[in-house]
Amino acid sequence: MNRTQLIEELRRIVGPRGLVHRQEDLLTYDADGCVMDTGEPHVVVVPETTAQVAAVVKLAARAGVPIVPRGAGTGLSGGATPIQGGIVVSTARMDKVLEVDVRNGRARVQPGVINFELSQQLKPYGYQFAPDPSSQKACTVGGNIANNSGGPHCLKYGITASHVLGLEVVLPSGEVIWTGDGTPQTAGYDLTGVLTGSEGTIGLVTEAWVKLTRLPEAVRVVLALFPDIAGSSATVSQVIASGLLPAALEIMDRLAIKAVNDMYKLGLPEAAGAALLIEVDGVEDGLDELLHEITAICQRNGALEVRPARTLDEQTRVWAARKNAFGAMGRLAPTYYLVDTVVPRTKLPYTLEQVGVIAKDYNLPIANVFHAGDGNLHPLILFDRRNQSQNQRALEAATQVMHVSIEQGGVISGEHGIGVEKQDYMTLLFSTDDLAAMAGLHQSFDPLDLFNPGKVFPKGKGCGELAALRRAGVEWGALKAAGMM
Repeated sequence: MNRTQLIEELRRIVGPRGLVHRQEDLLTYDADGCVMDTGEPHVVVVPETTAQVAAVVKLAARAGVPIVPRGAGTGLSGGATPIQGGIVVSTARMDKVLEVDVRNGRARVQPGVINFELSQQLKPYGYQFAPDPSSQKACTVGGNIANNSGGPHCLKYGITASHVLGLEVVLPSGEVIWTGDGTPQTAGYDLTGVLTGSEGTIGLVTEAWVKLTRLPEAVRVVLALFPDIAGSSATVSQVIASGLLPAALEIMDRLAIKAVNDMYKLGLPEAAGAALLIEVDGVEDGLDELLHEITAICQRNGALEVRPARTLDEQTRVWAARKNAFGAMGRLAPTYYLVDTVVPRTKLPYTLEQVGVIAKDYNLPIANVFHAGDGNLHPLILFDRRNQSQNQRALEAATQVMHVSIEQGGVISGEHGIGVEKQDYMTLLFSTDDLAAMAGLHQSFDPLDLFNPGKVFPKGKGCGELAALRRAGVEWGALKAAGMM
């Protein structure tokens, strides 16, 4: 089937409004938020119903054309980049909250619902959708599920997987299944868990039952300023070790403070080497006492000052500065490379010290804005992508950050996923047997390797590793499906 025939068949399925095929229009879909890799799709479809998605997938299977699921395109690992072309399936028009079931603490939504807007719709009921990535005003629930996204409040409330109760999924065959009935306990294999975080490689989510979380009765926010990262990081470890559980513990270093200070006019002193944003929530009674215990730990670790955000407006402004910190980096450099790793909380001071060493070694400034409460680091390597030397140094610096994180007992992604950005780091973290098991699972869902191909699994496996995978009992089809032969 040639491209013209494919377009005509797709037009019959999704209608002319649901089809994007002109060359200039396809440029919008050649990458997600990770622009280090790009790829041109053959065509883009924007369906409105599960039936349309299933029909598109069946057509793609007959034609042998890849399917690349896409939410809002805010991903940061290249997961929605069509590196092998194919059909990009955008869920942007599948944006309805279908049911709010307060009595059972759940809502049924389509994947194109924007994260922030879902919580806004739930607010009159006294509930929220707890996962809150920094991009929550743009990112979609489907994308959150694909990457098992986190956010500042996952310290207390958990990552996306903790809030998904069941998924309607179109499999690579075009078959439509539900992985659960929207109740917390289900029998059999946990297919919801398998699909959540699978980055669109084994199925395309078309509906989801998500968990509702009660809005807290009261919220307190303070900003603790420290002379350096070491004091703020030590505070985070001691707060958790004391048995206290804030809703969020977020840190910005000196460079990040400079960026958000300029943009949001926060008036933070230049002497501050780190800012620790602390939020506690819950019932009103006892909340101030909890905050007092935490601020006492801040002061014991050398805090320069502790600034409470006393009004809702002040709290909103402080959180806006934190959540938009990545965008504020444009005041410091024309481009940044965002690294996403996790280390144990106690390893934060040493790891960040090494990030500083890497910045000097590669002669590139690195700003740090991160979810300190669960050790999820986000070093932002600042450079100019128009400069080829800086491009190369940025990539090498990112690799060194990965190595340091793993050496400290960490992992290579906390919430952004693997995609194409981190696929070659998988061998640093997983054994051959680990990868073989993943390849076998992938093969069982997608034997033709048509769903988001070329993602997650490492490229360029050597003969020795292939032999080891065969000894582990993995079929050749699984190796091909995983892009490993």
